[in-house]
Amino acid sequence: MTSVRDRIAYVTLNRPEKYNGVDFAMLRALVAAAKRIDKNRDIRAVVLQGAGPAFCAGLDFTVFREESLLSQLRAAGKWPGKRTNLFQQAIWVWRTLPVPVIAVVDGYCYGAGFQLALAADFRYTTPGCEFSVMEGKYGLIPDMTGSVTLRELVPLDTAKRLTMTAEVFDGRAAKEYGLVTEVSDEPLADAEAFAAQLITRSPDGLAAAKRLFHDTWTRTPRRAFWTETVLQLRLITGANHKIARKAAASKDQPRWRRRSLR
Repeated sequence: MTSVRDRIAYVTLNRPEKYNGVDFAMLRALVAAAKRIDKNRDIRAVVLQGAGPAFCAGLDFTVFREESLLSQLRAAGKWPGKRTNLFQQAIWVWRTLPVPVIAVVDGYCYGAGFQLALAADFRYTTPGCEFSVMEGKYGLIPDMTGSVTLRELVPLDTAKRLTMTAEVFDGRAAKEYGLVTEVSDEPLADAEAFAAQLITRSPDGLAAAKRLFHDTWTRTPRRAFWTETVLQLRLITGANHKIARKAAASKDQPRWRRRSLR
């Protein structure tokens, strides 16, 4: 379920009676929602949240039996020219979206839900929210992009421990590990205040900043510096940079144009 208010898109996982357990319909809906947001260049930020008492308790295996074997194989398979399968794509689209994505996490954040939250740029949570790489409980590993997003936030031994033990930890521990941005009793209000701050900045600058760090995080300095140069050149020659300079000189609020960067 997606709504837009004040240039912020609110994407809500909407199976509250199942603690927003992920089924095939939700996987497809997540991909479709991200694509719609990507096409709407008036949207400046995204708040990703769950309806009801949980963010997401992970995959809902009970409904997978309702899908045909062929449908399951298509969702899990990797086809020529595709980097991700459906399970990975439903998570990774938020990573590649050219606007800031803020996950508001409460209740349970297990397995697939944890990987979805990790794909956001920022995570706001409550002290009592429960997190877990729950796949380890079933003798599995995170396979919905968590191998990339988890390693970027915590040391290697911590990533291994959380994955091997499937331990459940709260919001305060998640903050200590570096897995969440802020912990508070009102994470949605705090996330909205942060989103309001972000959208005062150039939409092209935000898109470039997100792309800069994601594209260079594990690259050599030489390749990272090249990416810096290319992105900066695109920003300098763009309309929103000129608007920013004029606003800074006049001390007026900038009136941004639609994002041009992908």
